[in-house]
Amino acid sequence: MNVEYREEPCRSALNRVQGMGFGWSLNPYMGCVHRCTFCYVRAFEQRAERPSDNRYGTSIRVKTNVADVLRRELARPSWQKETVVIGAATDPYQPAEGRYKLTRACIEVLGAAGNEFGIITRGPMIVRDLDVLVEASKRAKVGVTFSIPTLDPEIWRRTEPGTAPPHQRLRALEQLVAAGVKVGVGMAPILPGISDRPELLADVVRAARAAGATGVWANVLYLKPGTKEHFLSALERDWPELLPEYERLYGSRAYLPAEVTKPVREQVRALTRAHGVRDRRPIRLEPPDDPEQLQLSI
Repeated sequence: MNVEYREEPCRSALNRVQGMGFGWSLNPYMGCVHRCTFCYVRAFEQRAERPSDNRYGTSIRVKTNVADVLRRELARPSWQKETVVIGAATDPYQPAEGRYKLTRACIEVLGAAGNEFGIITRGPMIVRDLDVLVEASKRAKVGVTFSIPTLDPEIWRRTEPGTAPPHQRLRALEQLVAAGVKVGVGMAPILPGISDRPELLADVVRAARAAGATGVWANVLYLKPGTKEHFLSALERDWPELLPEYERLYGSRAYLPAEVTKPVREQVRALTRAHGVRDRRPIRLEPPDDPEQLQLSI
């Protein structure tokens, strides 16, 4: 896949967020080469009249000045040192970070300011930044969440085509924990009829516990326009026998009812208790249950 990298300065670094459990997000890049079939950002891309189909992830905006802009914003008298989450709209450790090191630079800025922050990623490259993460954690609360919906190699390969294998993420998680960084696992999205089998859920929780995760949370797939069309197309290609059931389940809605999602979440919670995962909540990055509350500025 050919990827275009557009080096473009930004006017602002921090984005105000509503309805997601934290107040501010930071995205050093826009667009993501991971190109997960279920990525909720595709819905925002469609709303902004940008490609949400197979073209998504082929053009990455690199915010070359993001760390300098962030430093100025954190120095404003009006800034209240609210929690900032890095990676709300695009993975901060996708391959471009290896060259540009913008995520690393932003961690250094947040650490120097003593500002609490969290990171969510599927990228093992984060271990490169152990030094700045540890240093930042001496001045403020720092949390990392690895997105690991499944360990099943076939499901991973079909739904997260541009990501590192789940076991590589677990090895990175283990290294961060060994260095004293608090790291959790987000099992999201759980795909009805695909990754929601009890043994698959248990596999992730057991592996998270073995790696030293500080918490595990889960959420079921949701499909807003933009994401929905792309995911159903991928489903028809990879699991055509499930397409009628998904069309029935989601119909004209993006979120599944509580009677469908609640048992999955409760099952994961029971597994975390059974396997002794410590109850220290990691950064939880997911849209709220009520779709009317979700407003993410990107």
